[in-house]
Amino acid sequence: MSTTTIRLPDELKTRIANAAQRAGVSSHNFILQALAERIEQEERRADFEVLAETRYARILTDGETIPWQEMRSYLQQRASGIQASRPRAVKSAR
Repeated sequence: MSTTTIRLPDELKTRIANAAQRAGVSSHNFILQALAERIEQEERRADFEVLAETRYARILTDGETIPWQEMRSYLQQRASGIQASRPRAVKSAR
C-alpha cells in the first residue's frame, strides 16, 4: 500500500473528523470511503458517456429512433406499475 500526503484546510479536517465520528469510523477510513465513492461515481459517468456515444452513433448509422411521446408514455406506464409494450424503433424523419 502506498502513502499519499494531502494538505487539508483546518475547517475541512474538522468537518471530516466530525463526520467520521458520526459514522463510527476513523478519519482515515472516512476519507478512503469518500474517495472510493467519488471514483466509482466518475467511472459510472464515464461508462454512461461511452454508452451514449455508442447509441448515438448507431442512431446516425441506421436512422432508427423511438419517438419521444411514445417513449414517455411507455415510461410513465411502467413507473405507474402498468404492464406496457415496449415501443419499437422506427426510421426517423430527418
